[in-house]
Order: sequence, then C-alpha cells, then structure tokens
Amino acid sequence: MIALTLPDGAVREFDGPVSGFDVAKSISSSLAKKSFAIIVNGEVRDLGRVIDTDATIEIVTKGHDEVLPLIRHDCAHVMAEAVQELYPDTQVTIGPSIENGFYYDFARKTPFTPDDLVKIEKRMKEIVDRNEKIEREVWDRNDAIKFFLDKGEDYKAEIIRDLPETETITCYRQGNFIDLCRGPHAPSTGKIGKAFKLMKLAGAYWRGNSDNEMLQRIYGTCWETQEQLDAYLHMLEEAEKRDHRRLGREMDLFHMQEEAQGSVFWHDKGWKLYRKVENYIRGRLDNAGYQEVRTPQLVDRVLWEKSGHWEKFRENMFTTAPDSDEKVLALKPMNCPCHVQIFRMGSKSYRDLPLRMAEFGCCHRNEPSGGLHGIMRVRQFIQDDAHIFCTEDQIVSETKIFCDLLKSVYKDFGFTDIVVKFSDRPEVRAGSDEIWDKAENALREASEEAGLKLEINPGEGAFYGPKLEFVLRDAIGRDWQCGTLQADFVLPERLDASYMGEDGEKYRPVMLHRAILGSLERFIGILIENYAGRLPLWLSPVHAVICTITNEADDYAHEVKKALAAKGLTVDLDLRNEKISYKVREHSHAKIPLILALGKREAEEKTASVRRLGFQHQKTVPIDELVENMVREIQDRVIEADF
Repeated sequence: MIALTLPDGAVREFDGPVSGFDVAKSISSSLAKKSFAIIVNGEVRDLGRVIDTDATIEIVTKGHDEVLPLIRHDCAHVMAEAVQELYPDTQVTIGPSIENGFYYDFARKTPFTPDDLVKIEKRMKEIVDRNEKIEREVWDRNDAIKFFLDKGEDYKAEIIRDLPETETITCYRQGNFIDLCRGPHAPSTGKIGKAFKLMKLAGAYWRGNSDNEMLQRIYGTCWETQEQLDAYLHMLEEAEKRDHRRLGREMDLFHMQEEAQGSVFWHDKGWKLYRKVENYIRGRLDNAGYQEVRTPQLVDRVLWEKSGHWEKFRENMFTTAPDSDEKVLALKPMNCPCHVQIFRMGSKSYRDLPLRMAEFGCCHRNEPSGGLHGIMRVRQFIQDDAHIFCTEDQIVSETKIFCDLLKSVYKDFGFTDIVVKFSDRPEVRAGSDEIWDKAENALREASEEAGLKLEINPGEGAFYGPKLEFVLRDAIGRDWQCGTLQADFVLPERLDASYMGEDGEKYRPVMLHRAILGSLERFIGILIENYAGRLPLWLSPVHAVICTITNEADDYAHEVKKALAAKGLTVDLDLRNEKISYKVREHSHAKIPLILALGKREAEEKTASVRRLGFQHQKTVPIDELVENMVREIQDRVIEADF
C-alpha cells in the first residue's frame, strides 16, 4: 500500500506503484488531461514515472510556477527534432531552458541563416500539431554510447562517457527523435502550445571552453500563452528603443571604444549627469552620518589573500608583475578590505559604533570581453559603496535605517516597485556553520523589523555572509538588481578588526557591506533606459535650450539665459538661422527636457513659448514664472511634470 499526501493534506492510497498520470486520473479525468507533471517530495517528475513509496505530491497544471521551465525545455527538444528533420547532417549537443526561453547548440558545417530560423520554427509548430508522446527511457551506459556514435552524435557520446559511473542514463523519445536528457518533460509535444519564437543565432564553444570547437547556438523564447509572448516581444521592442548605448550617442553623453575596452569616455553632458547622481547620493549619505573615505587603487596581493578575495576573485583581478618575484599589486575589485584597514587605525570602542564608512571607490574587474555591455557592464566602475561596522546588537537597527534610506533614494529616482531577495549560504564559503547561523538569523530578524517581504534566493550569498538584494522593476517591467546589504562576521576576523567593549574586553565588529545604486555607471544606464532618455528635470544634464525664431530675439535670448543661469539652471542657446520646427525636432531627438521658443512677441512680453519633451502642445509662460517653476521642480525632484 502506498500513501500519497496532496497539498491540502488529503491522503490517497494505492495498492502498489502508480504513475503520476494515474494519480491525476484517480482525482479526475479532466485533471489528468490538464496535467503537465507531478512534484514528488519536492522533485518535479514526468507524469509517466512510477511512484513506489509514500510521498507528498502536487499535480502541475497550467499556471503553476513549474510549467514554464518545463515547456521551455520541451521546446528546446522540439527545436532539435525540427533541425534534424530539416538538416539531417546536424549534431545536437546541449539544449537547456533559460530565463525567458531556451537554446540549443548545434554542430553543423554549414552556418544557419535567419531564413533557416523561419523554416525551423514552422517545422516546430508542425511537431506540436503531431502531439508526439514524450517518453522517458532508462538506458544501459554502453548501449547509449553505441547508439549515439552509430548516429554520428559524437558530442552526446562524450557527455555520457564523462558522467559518473553511478549516473542513471536517461533518454527521451518523441516520434523518431531521441535525446539524452535528465528531464523532466511534459507528456507530449502538444502541451507546449505555439507561443514560442526563435530569436537569434550565436556562436558558442563546446562546453564553454574556448579551446573546443565552435558550435552554432539558436535562441528561442517560449511562453504559456500568445498574450504573454506578444507582451514579451513588445517589451524587447521597447528595450531596443531605450537602449542606453544608442541614447548615449544621441544625447551626447558618452562613448566606448576598443582602445579602452570596458571603460567609459564621459562627454560633457554625460559627466554632468554622472555628477548629479554622485552628488545626490553623497548628500544623502552625509545626512545619514556616513564618513567618506578614499583608499588606494593598487594594493598588495597579501591583503587580498588575507581577506579571501585572492582565492575567490583572482581571475577577475588586474595585477602587476604576475610572472616575477617582485611584489604583486592588484587593482582593487572592491573596497571592503581597504575599509577594514582604516577601521583598524587607532583604537575603537563600543562608543564609536556604529561607524558608517562610505567611498565612491574606483574598482576594476577583468570581465570577459563578450560580457561587456555599454556602461551596464564594464571593467572600470565607481560604486556608492559603504561599510557599517557595528555590534551584533546593532544589526537590526542599522538594517532598518539602511532600508529606509534605500527606499527613499529609489523613490527620488522614480523606482517604487522593489523586490527584496534573501540570499543564504553558498556551497563554497568562509566561516563556520555557527557563524553563518548567527549571520543569517540576524539578517532575517532585521528584515522583519524593517518590514521587508523577502523572496528566498538559496545558495546565492557572498562567500563571507548572507545578503539582501534589492531588485528594481523599470518602466517596461524589467528587473535590475542594484542595492545590497550583506552581514559579514568573517572579514573582521580574517583582517583582525576589533573594538573595546563596555566590559574592557576586545570584540570583533560585524561588518555590513551595503550599496544602494551599486555601480554608478550601470545605474545611470538603467536610468537612461527606464526614462527612454527623457530624464526628470532634476537629473537632466541640460535643463533647457533656448531657440530663437528670428534674429530679432537674439538679445532677449541672452537675457533669458542669464536669468535662468542665475538660478543654477543649465541652459543652451540655439541662435542658428534655421526654422524653429527644425530646431525643435533636433533638440527633441537629443532629449532636452524644455525647449523655449523666443520670437519678437515673446521678447516684447518677456515670455517664452515652452514645449516639454514628450508633449505636443506648448504653453506661453512669463520668464519669472518659468524660472520659479523649474527651480521648484528640481528641488522637489519631480518625476513627471508638464507646464
């Protein structure tokens, strides 16, 4: 007798081993038809697999969190089947589901083309219509190797050879297509539906090793419904329009070039924007009681070895004299060990804590060239980095203070949809389990006190401590992880940081690593894309441009600029002998927030015809009123405005 416990606590008993499909059918025939998979003791399984022990179970139907990963994996197999039907000389290698879709890597002498993607996608829909049964099979290792070698599938045979001897070899069959796979999968290809689309081609080295053969990767996206697919494709279209690299050129903010891969060339307007962001966050930190410090760029490897970063991050660090007996220096990839050095200078007592130490530190990380992306992912960057040295008893209060500051900052930048993820201990870590228990419990308690609703992100903590990750959702629904708070009991121990307690004994401080914006370069890229270049007035590097309609208004234009500049407003002049419609179009393309059109009438009446970026209408406003409105909008950090 086998007892299976359902999510509502109800127990169903069966005389012997039973498949997931039969379990679903025993509940109702309609449930069996709607089922995609079954979760047995937390493990997602095919419906066809047999359950032979008592277990807790859950039937997976449409709308369940496990459905999308499942059908995306199915879709990868269907794509591989379609490719081999259309191009029989192709070897299939590895094809997982990924965020928003799937991919498969293929070995084929002839390169795929965009036209091939159209043919493959069409064949995939035909395979879905066939509703081929997807069946799991357990194979003998040697039989599986021989089968794939006989088919000319050398890559699959290599994968099997490299698997541990104890590994169960499973293949999945759908129609005439057989693929090596751990699964799980839905019962048939018809379950996938047709809300998928092949997106792009790329190159990929076999098993990610540049010493191996180059394969052809086909990416696709897959969703439960056509509406979800359409929404995703619309989001991608919007994201392309908002690409910060293109807008950076149009707005004359920055550029990148090969001679300085991963570093930003900031232009005048871009540097104005950068300084606005930096000065804003610096002001907020000053008001929150942070001490701003500056630490060296080059630091002896000995310090990185003591901190543990050398072992963890060595491959991403730029170093000097790596092949000699000279002292090896490393460009710092982060600021934390250097901040401990400042803390250690002079004696500290419990009265000095909490000590909040901030630095806009320039960091360098040797990111792979293929991973660089505009100013979003670079090799040289500045962080709004800070470390709070505190007692264990202060963790909760300091976390709450930080979270309140962070939410306030994000609100000023226009971000109110925030998700907080709790990342606990990774598999490879420093410190004892006792230390990690203490750190995780403290951070959880602090999160509760701060009123945070947490999503669990298992195993993703830093090597020295658990962390909170603050994820922003932008105007088109994309998520960006920016802020972080990490509770660290390890680094102060490794680097011998201590303070004198009230009882005269020495104690280790707790080190809270924290950032709000993260990399300033990346955050500015996020801002540009979130606002599609239409930055709020308080962030815009140029607040307005004054455009004359006639040369008779030139003197008045200089007068208006002087009045605006006197109030700290940044204004450009456009006195060119061009039509006003041409000037408006050009400056709108450059995303200038306000265009002030001045003609003979405006000069006589001391007004300006004001057009705001993103609006078709214009309004005639007295200059004094205009200046007052602009100053107030900037001071209040208004996100959306019109006048």
